[in-house]
Amino acid sequence: MTAESAGHHVRWPVPPLDGYTVDDLFTLPDLPPHTELIDGSLVFVSPQRRFHYLVIDLLFNGLRSSLTPEFNVEREMTVVLDKRNGPEPDVSVVRADAVTGLEQTRFQAEDVLLTVEVVSPDSESRDRTTKPHKYAAAGIPNYWRVEQDGTTGGPIIHVYELEQLSSSYVHMGIHRERITVDKPYPVDIDLTAIVKG
Repeated sequence: MTAESAGHHVRWPVPPLDGYTVDDLFTLPDLPPHTELIDGSLVFVSPQRRFHYLVIDLLFNGLRSSLTPEFNVEREMTVVLDKRNGPEPDVSVVRADAVTGLEQTRFQAEDVLLTVEVVSPDSESRDRTTKPHKYAAAGIPNYWRVEQDGTTGGPIIHVYELEQLSSSYVHMGIHRERITVDKPYPVDIDLTAIVKG
């Protein structure tokens, strides 16, 4: 049974010959929430799982608790990497002077110090390979990838730092029960709250 025969008619946007641009991402009508632009293609995300939401909440609040005045923590805001790439990290740390007001819809890559992606079944490849490669190429200094531990159910955070000469990330460590790092500023977050909650 097709959507039309069931009484529903979905009109999908037809991409331009050279793909979409970041400007299209913000002007196309009726896009689903949290639509991303990767290599000129629109990426729609599946419904969020509770683990995903709780980890975003934990990291957002944890990063804010030790925030210094020159930075802001943002959740689910588009980061413009280039003309054809506008991903939406789950959490970002940005320069405070890049925040322009309540109507703001995006940040430029040069204003971002950390991007965090919480891996979902539909985003595994993007979060493990595509996005880190693009974030590094855009010069974002820090990247965290969060996976769910199959045994405890808690988060496992892989921390990466940008190696300037190669414009690629270097794996700096794995954090399971607590994340304590110095970059982009000193952070100490108890990760066991997810399992307890």
